[in-house]
Amino acid sequence: MNRTCLVTTILLLVIIAAGFYKFILQGSTIENSDDRITILLDESERNLVLAEMRAFLASIQQISQGLAENDMELIALSARSSGNAAQQGVPGSLAGKLPIGFKKLGRDTHAKFDQLAMDAKDLEDSSHTIEQLSDLMKNCISCHAKYRIDI
Repeated sequence: MNRTCLVTTILLLVIIAAGFYKFILQGSTIENSDDRITILLDESERNLVLAEMRAFLASIQQISQGLAENDMELIALSARSSGNAAQQGVPGSLAGKLPIGFKKLGRDTHAKFDQLAMDAKDLEDSSHTIEQLSDLMKNCISCHAKYRIDI
């Protein structure tokens, strides 16, 4: 009886570990000939991720415009629109398909937008905002260099 329990426990732990690796760490990915990791999503999931990326780009454009016009309110508003609140509504099924590195970059990017928004409002220092924007865009470059999304 003890041997059966031990074997069952080990088998369950192996299944849990494999599930953790597949759905939390690896996601739904394959290697690609261009040295990027391909994330495999269905069409609606892909559209959701790409829409979020376009929203990042629109926020960056508005932040740039705010810098050109010295409008810290526009900067804060635009950055906040791509902050952590923008992550709400991402289905769990999609999150399970994304590799951990992609999720970390996404969370960090949202956090950087939030920090930029707070600092723009509190510090009103355009030089600091430019430095933050440059740092934030490194996330975009890193993500696009490492990942691609296919159906």
